[in-house]
Amino acid sequence: MCAVKSLSFLLFCALTIPAFAQKAEPVAVENGVSYQLANYRQKAIDNIQYTLDFTIPAEKSKEIQATEIIAFDLKNNNQLLQLDFKQDAAHIKSISVNGKQANTDLQHEHLLIDKSLLHTGANKISIDFIAGNESLNRNEDYLYALFVPDHARSVFPCFDQPDLKAKFLLTLTVPQGWNVLANGVKKDSLAKGNQVTYHFANSDKLPTYLFSFTAGKYNSVIKAIGNRKAEFLYRETDQAKIKLSVDSVFDIHKNAIDFLQGYTGIGFPFQKVGFVAIPDFQFGGMEHPGEVQYKASSLFLDDGATKDQLISRINLISHETAHMWFGDMVTMRWFNDVWMKEVFANFMADKVTEKLMGSETFKLKFLQDHYPAAYGVDRTTGANPIRQQLDNLQDAGSMYGNIIYHKAPIMMRGLEMLMGKENFRKGVQEYLKKYAYSNATWPDLIAILSKYTKADLYKWNKVWVNQPGRPVFDYKVSYSGDKISKFTLTQHPEFGEERYWPQTFNILLVYPDHSKNIPVSVSDKSLNITKAIGGKKPEYIVFDTEGVGYGLLPLDTIALKNVFKVHNPLQRASTYITAYENMLAGRYIKPDQLIDLLSAGLKAEDNEMNLRLITGYIGSIYWEFLSPAKRKDLIVKLEDLLWDAMQQQAAANNKKVLFKTYQDIYLSNAAKQNIYTIWQKQQAPAGIKLAEDDYTSLAFSIALKSDTVTHVLQQQEERIKNADRKKRIEFLMPALALDQQTRDQFFYSLKARKNREKEAWVGTALYYLNHPLRQKTSVKYVQTSLDMADEIQRTGDIFFPSSWLGASLGSYQSHEVAQMVRDFIKVHPNYNPKLRDKILQAADNVFRAEKLID
Repeated sequence: MCAVKSLSFLLFCALTIPAFAQKAEPVAVENGVSYQLANYRQKAIDNIQYTLDFTIPAEKSKEIQATEIIAFDLKNNNQLLQLDFKQDAAHIKSISVNGKQANTDLQHEHLLIDKSLLHTGANKISIDFIAGNESLNRNEDYLYALFVPDHARSVFPCFDQPDLKAKFLLTLTVPQGWNVLANGVKKDSLAKGNQVTYHFANSDKLPTYLFSFTAGKYNSVIKAIGNRKAEFLYRETDQAKIKLSVDSVFDIHKNAIDFLQGYTGIGFPFQKVGFVAIPDFQFGGMEHPGEVQYKASSLFLDDGATKDQLISRINLISHETAHMWFGDMVTMRWFNDVWMKEVFANFMADKVTEKLMGSETFKLKFLQDHYPAAYGVDRTTGANPIRQQLDNLQDAGSMYGNIIYHKAPIMMRGLEMLMGKENFRKGVQEYLKKYAYSNATWPDLIAILSKYTKADLYKWNKVWVNQPGRPVFDYKVSYSGDKISKFTLTQHPEFGEERYWPQTFNILLVYPDHSKNIPVSVSDKSLNITKAIGGKKPEYIVFDTEGVGYGLLPLDTIALKNVFKVHNPLQRASTYITAYENMLAGRYIKPDQLIDLLSAGLKAEDNEMNLRLITGYIGSIYWEFLSPAKRKDLIVKLEDLLWDAMQQQAAANNKKVLFKTYQDIYLSNAAKQNIYTIWQKQQAPAGIKLAEDDYTSLAFSIALKSDTVTHVLQQQEERIKNADRKKRIEFLMPALALDQQTRDQFFYSLKARKNREKEAWVGTALYYLNHPLRQKTSVKYVQTSLDMADEIQRTGDIFFPSSWLGASLGSYQSHEVAQMVRDFIKVHPNYNPKLRDKILQAADNVFRAEKLID
């Protein structure tokens, strides 16, 4: 620190301070990409251009040879340069820096380039290498690059952080007969022997996690979307699905692009539109510009598709399309703000759905999509805030989950309601224009939005975004005679420090001949509902009929008993969700009471989405919160109720929803024979359409629940013509084997990473291995599953840790498993806190079952 002594000394300070400031502390070389490293490189590096050339052999077992040139400007050259590469040194064949050969110095997942080889200004690094396989998802006749959040560095050397955007000039050499798709437009191709080389135009400016390509034996369709040509690659072979789905997929993309261009005031921000349907893709979709990847089964639907499936397809495509503006054009600076791109994608997708399907369908879909999923995490002791801290990108995958995908859109809708729709939109438009093709943070957005409202967004942000959990609401009504003299609503946090969630919803007082709707705005510990005072005593009270309030709301059990008489589907759905959440919390109603009530309404509930909601709750209560003895007592009655309701419901989709629930819960010998006959003869119940995937699902159920039938899976495999679907059933067969030793061998084989390549298949296999009917023999898997969680986090894609833990723990209800989880947490006091939270989230129902099951 300089003190004032003389003019000359002041001049010395002024001249020397900048020089000292330039001497940044050397960044430690450590695994992953630390925040310190990313921050240093963002300030030191600019104008990055990757030129990449991959030669992909037809044989999956052969290595992919590659070359790379990284051109970039260096603003200062005061320490060694770290290039991220998560492979061993044998993958590097040669390196030259600015024309000079360099030694391969690979330490802690970084290629180290000595500063003596670099200089301020333009630099060029050339590398011959063997590409890493892990994130290229290589199959026998296709592959796809999936690099989110930090997996580009597992394939090629790069600066793998979101705020170092670059352009990618790509060349792919692939076997004859393969199609290709990438971020850039295909410029030309050259056939030579049994290979074809494709050159692509330089990409738009992208972070490394959005660089991608796919190559393989795909069918290709090219159609116009507006004034652009769009290409769609797929491997589906079912001609009925292709006929019913391909045009719809293009139409949905067009509708989404049109809406988003109108809402944002910005045209489609990238050079091309392209998408690919991938069998058993790890996610629903991934938003690479020009090469959006989708799970094939989400796009290709048959003529038996339910309304929910059709809406989900619209929502999925709209979500990935919204990312072109939110996440791709404007990208978070660091992955602690990954939720920003996801919340906007979901929020905008919901708006597209609202435009296409109508306001009432949108409101019901929003409630059912987001609230139960958000509560599923926020009610647990492992709940995480929307915005989390991230010290190293190797932990970025742990940021993903239902809080950023489902609580965040609820928060965003609340923010829009607080600001007003038009003010919110103006703020979003300013944000997109200011940070186009660059990076931004949540505080950057809040600063802009604050200009369009008088509300204190910083205070509001603290509880909704920066802290986890949800409020628990209670109420107290006092009467003087038959008149309300006092009505008080209170809130407190379910866990943690005292805090209050500002929000608005409504309270409905129901009378024999009318209802009184009272809007409420809560922001503190308690609220006196003055508008209710003096009114007559109601028959019952309904909290939040419009499905906008967030938290554990009160439940009037008389309102629940009358729910099937309510005309408004949204009010019914809100009541169902409130009832289930209160059951889990041990308030108002017990599991056996709720399953009886919901089952009694199977004939009355005629809204398909609501029927799916309550049948899902019935299945959850049945398997997770009733003892085996109670299940046995209930099963025949429940089977009969479902079958009878299926006969009486008029809509085909409602019938199918009920049949799927029957398939899930059946256990009696009569029902076993019924299901087997349907599968064997491939003759669906009257009024229901079953396709190949449905019969495969039936075969899995039969294999799981039969002690004698051993041939169904083999026969079902023979019925299947599609090669990708055949491989899936082959993979799952040992997880459903009657022989326990076969199941054990399969489970323990998952310790080898190569056997976990198809993560969607692994999740399904674990579900069957740990099904309640198999838990006497599968409980021994739980400890191993917990022990493997850290490796799953390190080696898997972003959703795999949650699916691994959920399928491994979620259906148990024993004290033994609950204690295993508690002991695991206890003996690992320094365990990765984000992964520990995911374990607590996955085990939450186990802990609750301990308390709820008699």
